Amino acid sequence: MSLFGDGLDAAVQKAFTRPAPKSAGAQMRYLVKQLKGTKAVARTLRISQRTVERYVRNQIKKPRPDLAARLDREVKKRWQPQVRARARQQAATTGGIVIDTRARMGYTAPIGSTDQDRIRHLTVALPPRYAARLFTAQEAGAGDRELKEIAAEALREVYFQDNGRRAGSLEEVRFTDIEHLEFDL
Repeated sequence: MSLFGDGLDAAVQKAFTRPAPKSAGAQMRYLVKQLKGTKAVARTLRISQRTVERYVRNQIKKPRPDLAARLDREVKKRWQPQVRARARQQAATTGGIVIDTRARMGYTAPIGSTDQDRIRHLTVALPPRYAARLFTAQEAGAGDRELKEIAAEALREVYFQDNGRRAGSLEEVRFTDIEHLEFDL
């Protein structure tokens, strides 16, 4: 489970114009259509092809919890790709992204300043260039560590330095012990 990756996906999913299929049969039929066959779906979900066929015909209606989670994740990953791309493009060019987090934050600064880490709850609108960097890194397969570094850099510039109006000598922001993280477009 990726905290930052899942958070970015959830933000993009809020832009969906229609709800994704809910029942196991409908989700399985959607995946069969998208992946062009029951064999590919079986391989993706790590189940047998016969089991996929039984879900498609509604012979099985309730999947195991682990299969239900994989099924839901795979459907949402493929649901409304144009809407998803448009939402990402808009956030990366004009809208930006809002980060709502409760985490331990501190910074490295010159001697004499109070740079002790403390729990902060921040809701900050990040400029489009950081949204673009986050989405580009996510698409390139970056892990939570890289996404967290981009978010920390964005918080340093926007929150701590107020876009260059203060704390110009601030070197690094520490962003640890994340209790809550949510993104919104």
